[in-house]
Amino acid sequence: MRLGFYGAAGTVTGSKFLIETEHARLLVDCGLFQGLKELRLLNWEPTPFDPRSIDAVVLTHAHIDHSGYLPRLVKAGFSGPIYCTNPTADLVEILLLDAAKLQEEDAEYANRKGFSKHHPALPLYDARDVQRTLRLLKAVNSRGQTDAAGFAVRFYDAGHILGSSFLGIGEPASGHRFVFSGDLGRYNAPMHADPAPLPDCDTLVLEATYGDRNHPDEPMEDQVAGAIAPTLAAQGIVLVPAFAVARAQLLLVLIRRLMDAGRLPSVPVHLDSPMATDVTQLYRRYAEPEGLEMQRHDLFGPWLTLHRTVEESKRLNNFKGPRIIIASSGMMTGGRVLHHLQRLLPDSRNLVVLAGYQAAGTRGRKLAEGARFVRVHGGDVPVRARLAQIDGLSAHADARDLVRWVGTASTPPRSVFLVHGEPAATAALGDRLGHEGLRPIIPELNQRFEVAESGEWQEDRGNQPRPHLPRAGP
Repeated sequence: MRLGFYGAAGTVTGSKFLIETEHARLLVDCGLFQGLKELRLLNWEPTPFDPRSIDAVVLTHAHIDHSGYLPRLVKAGFSGPIYCTNPTADLVEILLLDAAKLQEEDAEYANRKGFSKHHPALPLYDARDVQRTLRLLKAVNSRGQTDAAGFAVRFYDAGHILGSSFLGIGEPASGHRFVFSGDLGRYNAPMHADPAPLPDCDTLVLEATYGDRNHPDEPMEDQVAGAIAPTLAAQGIVLVPAFAVARAQLLLVLIRRLMDAGRLPSVPVHLDSPMATDVTQLYRRYAEPEGLEMQRHDLFGPWLTLHRTVEESKRLNNFKGPRIIIASSGMMTGGRVLHHLQRLLPDSRNLVVLAGYQAAGTRGRKLAEGARFVRVHGGDVPVRARLAQIDGLSAHADARDLVRWVGTASTPPRSVFLVHGEPAATAALGDRLGHEGLRPIIPELNQRFEVAESGEWQEDRGNQPRPHLPRAGP
């Protein structure tokens, strides 16, 4: 039996883990590499394994770095089933269709401007590839179990985003038990339940995204209230650029809680994003079966207006404060948030909230660094609005949470592999787990391991060459 690490090893994105036995090949997650160009270029390289040889895929959740390579895999010949929870299947459809649209737009722009070295420039995949992929999805009831190419796969609540799971996978011939954490959520976080306890397993593949840091101790509600209450009291408009999946919905829940408690005035709240609107409707649909918190008649409160169409978005130009507008994208690299920046940044009564990590080179990073002007739609927009940065809204478990979760198993796993982390994060988490008596292995990209007669994992000498990975942001 072999275990290959073909993504999210030595870096955070591109999750692809392959279990191989004499009888079957099961791929756990199938994500895109994201971030720096050197990483994104890996998406265009052939996979070290033949996609046609994969018997089945199982997904932990819908985020693009875990699911976004699926259409490319199908395009290269994969035709087996793809197992995931019901909410994940619905989210995957939204995210993959959007990813294909962006790929097609990028290719069209490159051809129109003539800057691509490929003639013509082609998308990584298109909407037709996505439709072929969606037909392969096999939805499983949340927290259910299924047979995937002979492996017994159980979905446990990961508490990260809607439908997210960590996977228990049993290999029947040997009785070996795997757990793949996917992305774990935080303990005592709003909206989602705590991650389910870690079942006993032989091999744990554990994420380490925040393995070298802890989230702020200040409660999320306090951070949000402290940032935006003064602007609303002064009759200003609050603009929150936010990612459409999970981050926007978390903000809506926090705002609803604060308004219910009287810590924020009950002002109109606008969600201006077609994708975020679709995702919010999914959260509403799955609130009860997924165990999401409910209050009164709506998960997100009676003050919320969803803006799907361009006409609905334009109406916001006629509204004065106080009110809250949440729009994508979170780093202000595109989307409807740009129009709101043009209108709201020049007014000192308004507030722009940076509610997440802002990558180098983005408008969000420039604002965080104190830029006096930002370029939007070809013009320089003066920055007179106030800025506030909230750093504690991540849906990822931090280092304390990860160690706590590993400790919920009644018996420690025999082997632990650390993935989904930059080198500093995986090394720090490895040290923490070492103090708990474990000896984690930190695999490199394209590294493959096999089980020795002793039952321990050892490197398979038939490994593919391993590329040098650049350092990316968190």
